[in-house]
Amino acid sequence: MSTQNALLTILVEKINNDTLVLPTLPAIALKVRKAADDPDINLNAMGDVIGQDPSLTARMIKIANSAYMGRSVKVNSIGQAVTRIGLRQIKNISTALAMEQLFVSKNEVVGKYMQREWANTVNVVANSMAALQLYITRTKKRELNMDTMTLAALVHNIGVLPILTEAERHEEVFANPTFLEVAIDKMAGPIGGRIMREWAFGDELVNIAEHWRDLGVIPDNLSYIDFVRVGAALAGKMDSQKDAVFNLAVQRGVIEDVSSLTSDEFVEMREAAKQIFA
Repeated sequence: MSTQNALLTILVEKINNDTLVLPTLPAIALKVRKAADDPDINLNAMGDVIGQDPSLTARMIKIANSAYMGRSVKVNSIGQAVTRIGLRQIKNISTALAMEQLFVSKNEVVGKYMQREWANTVNVVANSMAALQLYITRTKKRELNMDTMTLAALVHNIGVLPILTEAERHEEVFANPTFLEVAIDKMAGPIGGRIMREWAFGDELVNIAEHWRDLGVIPDNLSYIDFVRVGAALAGKMDSQKDAVFNLAVQRGVIEDVSSLTSDEFVEMREAAKQIFA
């Protein structure tokens, strides 16, 4: 049995036996999400929850003052930041910021993969958000919202984490780029779907984590997965399918034409979105 197949066999067996260790959201993200789901929560109470984590507090204030929020008057407290950002966006932005903590490893090879995957994910998120902003500006339709778009793109490739974690546990055998590329390509989708179910996210986000690479999976109506695919193609993650992704995007009305994805307007929106993770 090849080493690639050995790693795949281990992963498949652990999935089937329900023994694969799945990542858990950092505690502060869980607290914020729980608070945001409380119908009686108010902005002051949410500020108190976020204020328990100094790092998240600082990042939220930075986002509130960023070009992404489109405001010129600066805020300097978490209460002001929460008011500006709003409860709806805070839930997913806090998840996004906390998730960065998951992409770390003490193994040199695996650590580089973690860093690469996080950087790729940020690029996909920024591209997807900018594509949705262009769509909303062009069509005036708002059936899709930006905060869910952020989260959908953020978790699209979450399945890589258990693969890299397993490689770290057996670094003498599996912490090799060749082996990891094969395992990620074959297993990230089904593992990603399992993680999203474990985290109790909805079917649409489960579907994105499982099938974003598979262009045979096309929802009846325009969906977040359409924008994730455009974002991934622009980030260089779907090179063999790039033209197909863009053609499909034009057919489904995601973009008017491919040239819009290189416009000054798109680039400005993308760079503003990246500030969330800076």
